[in-house]
Amino acid sequence: MDESQPPSPRARLQQLLAIPERQRTDADWEALNELEIALASVNREDAPLPGARQPGAHADANRQSRPGGPPGRKPMQKFHRRQPKGRGR
Repeated sequence: MDESQPPSPRARLQQLLAIPERQRTDADWEALNELEIALASVNREDAPLPGARQPGAHADANRQSRPGGPPGRKPMQKFHRRQPKGRGR
């Protein structure tokens, strides 16, 4: 690699991370923080937008199931206890 060309952001991040924390200057810390923010997945240009649908995601994957059982089934019927029969009859 040519010495006149600055290292890539990921290479620079690795260089800064190689410096022990106690020996880092304020400028090193600032550069490290900026690189971590810039390289975070949510800040990348090719990252999908938050809330964007992913390919292969099912339309009803986020639907809540109906009360009483798994989705696609009827809810369970309420059970009504029968009154006991009288003994004297």
